[in-house]
Amino acid sequence: MRKSEKTRQYILEKTAPLFNKKGYAGTSLSDITDTTGLTKGSIYGNFSNKDEVALAVYEYSTGLLTGILNRAINEKNTAPDKLIAMTEFYRDHWPGIFGNGGCPMLNAAIEADDGPPFLQTCVQASFANWEKKIVNILETGEKKGEIRQGIVAADYASTIITQIEGGIMLAKITGNTRHLILALDRLVKMIDHELKP
Repeated sequence: MRKSEKTRQYILEKTAPLFNKKGYAGTSLSDITDTTGLTKGSIYGNFSNKDEVALAVYEYSTGLLTGILNRAINEKNTAPDKLIAMTEFYRDHWPGIFGNGGCPMLNAAIEADDGPPFLQTCVQASFANWEKKIVNILETGEKKGEIRQGIVAADYASTIITQIEGGIMLAKITGNTRHLILALDRLVKMIDHELKP
């Protein structure tokens, strides 16, 4: 890795929790330089502007999260087990997720709905990709006889994402993880009683 690539990676690693906690609009260039210990020139030598830093940080943060989540899913063989692995991932990893400011996709989504279009487009793509992943799991499982026939996969994918992200949001805002645990427990029941044949 070249020095410029190392510096860029360092900036992303150091500022990801900062952006996730303070938001994209709330993070200033001074915050970035204070957190990294780098000069404004070093930051702008690697990124053309703050929006480019924000976008790269979002992609870095969501890439880490989805990479770990996908590994957990891919370790399972059946569609129901893959879906339950998703709930187990959040059940097992919520302390780290909360400690870093919460789910980067959710935080960015809340900010992006009335915020910068570049961020809104990226967040929409992240959620669309997650939904496609779940739809694929469900449709593949349906073909293999692991998932009940005739379900509307997109509706279930939306429900799964909504339950997880809603649970994270309520747990984060109230400081009570009960909301997330209840949402995850409800998903497991849904998988067991509505999706399994």
